[in-house]
Amino acid sequence: MKVQEIRELIKLIDESSIDEFKYESNGTKVKLKKRTVEAAAPVKEQVVVSEPVIQPQRMETSTAQTNDKPQVEQAAPVAEVKEQAPNYDQEVTSPMVGTFYRAPSPDSDPYVQVGDKVKNDSVVCIVEAMKLFNEIEAEVNGEIVEVLVEDGELVEYGQPLFRVKSK
Repeated sequence: MKVQEIRELIKLIDESSIDEFKYESNGTKVKLKKRTVEAAAPVKEQVVVSEPVIQPQRMETSTAQTNDKPQVEQAAPVAEVKEQAPNYDQEVTSPMVGTFYRAPSPDSDPYVQVGDKVKNDSVVCIVEAMKLFNEIEAEVNGEIVEVLVEDGELVEYGQPLFRVKSK
């Protein structure tokens, strides 16, 4: 989600009678709440996870101030941005469009699971394209920390399939 989209959401929520709004898509979570404080303007809270967003922070202003412009103070920000440090440094991506399979057959164990160590020539999955089953190799050395695709799901060229923490 882009900063401009978040600003538009804040403005729409501010102008509406909605008190709380939650949105989640592709690992990004946005939560906006309105609350009123005596002698203060409405306050909005925002939490963004997995996607760093830098935006101006809006602060509360007291009614005793004569300046029409809201004052921004670094000490007490109302908008919070939580940024998680990634626990991976490589991604195994799909080299083609096709159907993703974690195992060589439906009754077999998956090639790899979270926590498994892989080498650059380790087979991690199969992508079926035009009735051809293509074994996909990790092409990196490390540990699988996340599987991003469900078994049987269609994948696109360049789509991340696994996240790997290099050794």
